Amino acid sequence: MLAAASTTFGAGLAAKAVQALVEEALLTPKPGLVDARDSGSHTDMSVGLMLASAHALEGTFQRIADVSYLHPVNQSLREKIAVIGREGEQHMLAATGGVNTHKGAIWALGLLTSVRAACPGEHDPNRIMSIAGQLASFEDRDVPPGSTNGQAVKRKYKIAGAAEEAQRGFPHIKEAALPSLLRARAAGKTEEEARIEALLALMSSVEDTCILHRGSWSDLIVIQQSSRAFLHAGGFSSQTGREVFCRLSEYCHTRRLSPGGSADLLAATLFLDRR
Repeated sequence: MLAAASTTFGAGLAAKAVQALVEEALLTPKPGLVDARDSGSHTDMSVGLMLASAHALEGTFQRIADVSYLHPVNQSLREKIAVIGREGEQHMLAATGGVNTHKGAIWALGLLTSVRAACPGEHDPNRIMSIAGQLASFEDRDVPPGSTNGQAVKRKYKIAGAAEEAQRGFPHIKEAALPSLLRARAAGKTEEEARIEALLALMSSVEDTCILHRGSWSDLIVIQQSSRAFLHAGGFSSQTGREVFCRLSEYCHTRRLSPGGSADLLAATLFLDRR
């Protein structure tokens, strides 16, 4: 009986995680990111590839949910889902021909899926993020050696990255993305506009290692300032906002800068928004 409940609940969570990735990929327009219009700053990705990657990860999220169902949030759970997450990265790379489309999203959505399964009665996004922070803070003692692009950027600029964002309970989702999403909806904006404003709220504050890997600190500052200017101008509802957005998109495109960290957090935001 418990196994059947776990499988059913896990399937629902996995479908929500995949849907969040699909919705992030299809959201259009997005500065520097793959969307339904074009490939943004990427030469090795397309919206079709992003969708294929998202669907290839459904089994990974299902396994994370199944192993996490009613499991105490502890060291054991952290290491169990880490193994599944690393295997999920291999499924992703097999589906994309070796292109890293969703590694950061596997981390963020994997943690949130795990917590939702471990605490099936918890529906408050802030509480879910807080518990995910506790889970992320347990050491993964089996992590393989080696350095990622994100870790190299963190060392160079002395900044936090995806690991710290999760360990702190996803503060940029809690303080920027979700409030922006809800404000835009309350103001009567379309769902697409609300989600774009949530993305730009993230871009205005996240020290995005994806941007810094390809660009420089000054590039990050320009993107953050432009994102804030877009939001302060009222987004697409004003001519000024539309002009700022166009300049920001062009800046990202000509310099091949992609706010991939913010995109991963937007997908996590959309997952949390689905109660």
